[in-house]
Amino acid sequence: MKNPFLSESCKEAQIHALNPQSWLQVERGKVSKFSTHSSSSIESFIKVSEPPIIPFFKPIDYVEVLAQIHEELEFCPPSERSNLYLLQFQVFRGLGEVKLLRRSLRSAWQNASTVHEKLIFGAWLKYEKQGEELIADLLASCGKCVQEFVPLDISSQLPADLFVNALETIETVRTHVSSTVFFHIGEEKIACDRQKIAALSAPFYSMLNGCFMESLKEDIDLSENGISLSSMRAINEFSRTGSLEGVSPSIVLEILIFANKFCCERLKDACDRKLASLVSSRQDAVDLMEYALEESSPVLAASCLQVFLHQLPDCLNDDRVIKIFSNTNKKHRSIMVGPASFSLYCLLSEVAMNRDPRSDITACFLEQLVESAVTNRQRQLAFHQLGCVRLLRKEYDKAEQLFYAAFNEGHAYSVAGLARLGFLKDYKLWSYEKLSSVISSHTPLGWMYQERSLYCEGDKKWEDLEKATELDPTLNYPYMYRAASLMRRQNVQAALGEINRILGFKIALECLELRFCFYLALENYQSALRDVQAILTLSPEYRMFEGQVAAWQLRTLVRAHVENWTTADCWLQLYDRWSSVDDIGSLSVIYQMLESDAAKGVLYFRQSLLLLRLNCPDAAMRSLQLAHQHASSEHERLVYEGWILYDMGHCEEGLRKAEESIHLKRSFEAYFLKAYVLADSSQDPSCSSTVVSFLEDALKCPSDRLRKGQALNNLGSVYVDCGKLDLAADCYINALKIRHTRAHQGLARVHYLRNDRNAAYEEMTKLIEKAQNNASAYEKRSEYCDRELTKADLEMVTRLDPLRVYPYRYRAAVLMDNHKEKEAIAELSRAIAFKADLHLLHLRAAFHEHIGDVSGALRDCRASLSLDPNHQEMLELHSRVNSQEP
Repeated sequence: MKNPFLSESCKEAQIHALNPQSWLQVERGKVSKFSTHSSSSIESFIKVSEPPIIPFFKPIDYVEVLAQIHEELEFCPPSERSNLYLLQFQVFRGLGEVKLLRRSLRSAWQNASTVHEKLIFGAWLKYEKQGEELIADLLASCGKCVQEFVPLDISSQLPADLFVNALETIETVRTHVSSTVFFHIGEEKIACDRQKIAALSAPFYSMLNGCFMESLKEDIDLSENGISLSSMRAINEFSRTGSLEGVSPSIVLEILIFANKFCCERLKDACDRKLASLVSSRQDAVDLMEYALEESSPVLAASCLQVFLHQLPDCLNDDRVIKIFSNTNKKHRSIMVGPASFSLYCLLSEVAMNRDPRSDITACFLEQLVESAVTNRQRQLAFHQLGCVRLLRKEYDKAEQLFYAAFNEGHAYSVAGLARLGFLKDYKLWSYEKLSSVISSHTPLGWMYQERSLYCEGDKKWEDLEKATELDPTLNYPYMYRAASLMRRQNVQAALGEINRILGFKIALECLELRFCFYLALENYQSALRDVQAILTLSPEYRMFEGQVAAWQLRTLVRAHVENWTTADCWLQLYDRWSSVDDIGSLSVIYQMLESDAAKGVLYFRQSLLLLRLNCPDAAMRSLQLAHQHASSEHERLVYEGWILYDMGHCEEGLRKAEESIHLKRSFEAYFLKAYVLADSSQDPSCSSTVVSFLEDALKCPSDRLRKGQALNNLGSVYVDCGKLDLAADCYINALKIRHTRAHQGLARVHYLRNDRNAAYEEMTKLIEKAQNNASAYEKRSEYCDRELTKADLEMVTRLDPLRVYPYRYRAAVLMDNHKEKEAIAELSRAIAFKADLHLLHLRAAFHEHIGDVSGALRDCRASLSLDPNHQEMLELHSRVNSQEP
């Protein structure tokens, strides 16, 4: 789906003034040629929205912040750790590091020092794991029960902490005063032990034993104190036994109010816990939370909160729940969630923003977040997030105040919001200068130039966008803007080349959509169909043209212009694309094949493999679960279960599913799964022979050539690791015969190990020529040539895929060998600026240590350990550098 945080500041309409059907008449030939369209018509069709202002914590130097967090975690008291892990989570959220942010969230949960934090972070992890119910079921079927987020026993985790003053006996001679006191409730009276009632609270003690006239009375009227006869009897029983056993909930509620009024702390605590034990549904929680907050009952409040959080996000459809979370004041927040208000509203705000960032609910939760913020970093995040939402809601004055507040707290990224608002007020030059000021006063980052480009034209705009890409090649907008500009000038090949640059290493839906528009304008319907089918594979509910049209509708219209393929045609097309390493094209063909009556389980499984290769793990898991759902047999279903478990890190259980499948029927995929999981998870070199036997068994079973080629390739890799080069070469050659193009890489390795570098180089050149996505091939070829050619190949790798880290490390190492320390560190730093990578940080830390920059080395070590706390080499380097710090 579209990111809802799109700019509201551009003066020209951001919605396409386009009726897609007018471009896609059902009869072919109705749409005029691209070249005959006026430039204004093309411009209205091919439009690029301004980049969104992301509502995340984005510090200027994330490495410095991660290092600070790691240092604080080393020395802080346990009660502060969960908040630090939450901040670490927010940094990783801003970096888009999904795996790392989930690990930080888990660390926050594991280090929770209060039951409220346990509830919040447990619920957050449960929310993050939505859609993984199948995995829990599969683990249960393997006898591995995951009980992480089951409801907690709140009473046992919130021990009584009652402040009861010592009730000293007043030495007064009252021989005529009975030890029994009678409390009148209406016409009835209840006999109570004077001293036991007096022991309930200081007020009762003073009344019955002090200087009040009631201390001399045997009969005391309590009719005007809001207590019923039944409740008073229960209080009397509690004074004797300390128990509320058998008392109805309505009576307990009445006693709670009475106990609070007369400061009966033990009685109040007993009522609190009794009521908490009765909360089992959302209705119970809604009914009782008001009493919990009004009567300061923390155990009951926490029990109600647990029910609400356990039911996220569904409970936010309940107006009563919304009202509870929205209307709490500082005192009520303290009762409900203790000192964890900020964490609670971080969670609620995230859930609300994911549902509808423009809603009143989202704004209200973020207001509570601002009120709950205590530290400088918390205020930065809260002000910025609420500013983004106010901007979306077109509440510009409020948004400006919030962005200023965040900016003044040190969140430089909030200047983007201020600049957009300045532009709305016709202060375009002010916006430009504001960004220029940030660029000159901080280490420049890609987003700064991207933002500044919005407030200039012509060459200046182009220069800023080029600089943005140089500093952060992962930003989508610069490629999209340049591509659209080139297309408007009818420079078709340059436009396609520009958008293909980013799609070569990053599958961004908005970039695929823009390329779809290009092909639509060019009437290249086959390519347009490919892109829209890839979009639908990645996001079935995606809407195009700024949300106006569902992608599946456009796909239907484009499909009418493309010749239908038979099943045989589809398989031929799939082989062509698979062998040319055209992953997006392969995805599109599989999408089309799924419309037929073919075995859908196999196709969804193949789709999942492609999505993993394209670094789309969530979409891959969705496809794998669809494969499981559409499995045509029990043994096939077990294989998919094995892959699901393996992909989620449960290797042993994945192997067990493969064995169960083989027990039912020997199949290629079951043996392949066993071989793959064993090879990947076992550290024992002796298991190689077992992996070989599994792959050989797989190759004896029926399968298509695409999968057999993969098995041969894997078998060759195992043989290489075992030193059996002839057998490895045979495997790779046989794989190439059935068009498994990636086998060129394995064969090149064999040539290299036989000391034939030229043959290895030539083999990789063949792969480069055949593969559409060939950054990895250039990287591998660089190992088989001299330094100058290596340098050229690695420069090509960085152009094709700037996210691959090996070229930066290699260039930095060469510079370091040549005693160009500053240049070496700069080479690593330019990649670290847009990619949080352990290997880059590790190498830069080593370089800093080498030149005697202890603080720089320590910073990088700490940041690296935020990425992987258990990395042995980093731990050793950190220990060594730490000992050098003065």
